[in-house]
Amino acid sequence: MTLLTEIQENQFKDQGFLILKNLFDEEEIKLLKESAIFDKELDKQSVSRLDGNGKKVRLALWNHPGDGIYGMFARCNKLVNKMEQILGGEVYHYHSKMILKDPEIGGAWEWHQDYGYWYNFGCLQPLMASAMIAVDQATKENGCLQVLRGSHHLGRIDHTLTGDQAGADKERVDIALQRFDRIHVELNPGDVILFHCNLLHRSDQNSSKNARWAMICCYNAARNNPFKDSIHPQYTPLNKVSDCSIKKVGVRRFENSGDVNWMNQNQDRNIVNKAMTS
Repeated sequence: MTLLTEIQENQFKDQGFLILKNLFDEEEIKLLKESAIFDKELDKQSVSRLDGNGKKVRLALWNHPGDGIYGMFARCNKLVNKMEQILGGEVYHYHSKMILKDPEIGGAWEWHQDYGYWYNFGCLQPLMASAMIAVDQATKENGCLQVLRGSHHLGRIDHTLTGDQAGADKERVDIALQRFDRIHVELNPGDVILFHCNLLHRSDQNSSKNARWAMICCYNAARNNPFKDSIHPQYTPLNKVSDCSIKKVGVRRFENSGDVNWMNQNQDRNIVNKAMTS
């Protein structure tokens, strides 16, 4: 079982993110991509979110990881054990999503913190983090993730709606851009970035001819059980699986969505809108 080094743990605490090169190998990522491409239910469940300029980003979102290939990625030891290290104890699966930035039409994500709206879902403390798994190569040209290094130390910033997205207060973001280094997180397929729920991040539109798909697994500390019901689950024990489970499950092209608890698109949008305007 490979855990993070002390240097890596300290880097996450100081900078708010950590890049893990080649956490998933070529065969594992091929299985994930082929599953997503041939998964008609994922395509059906994907919803478009408008950025501030009217461009669309597609995403599909689900709460419980299940036993298909998506669940094997979210539940595998080599990912979950590292998440438990950086969050200081047991974690559970808060939700996962597939971000589908299609060639030439994929929209941007505004500057935001995940805890900017998870806070409104009953999560009392920012004991939460995400793992973005690069399915495609992520570059500046196709709208890779951008982060402001160390910005998680700002604490939670108020968020408002920009298009269909919740964006951080523009005045504070403008000041943060002057004081924190902006990092373009360019990744190869199989690379992963772990990032704190208060880290300011965004991505540009995809104007290239190359898709930029990514799977994001979000985790909450078990001791941070939400104090009220919301669109994402309260504490649900996470049954971790061995790292070889991804390849054992393999491609179930028309079956891997069978146990996925897809997010109700209208419910998701209505609750987010209410949270951002209340």
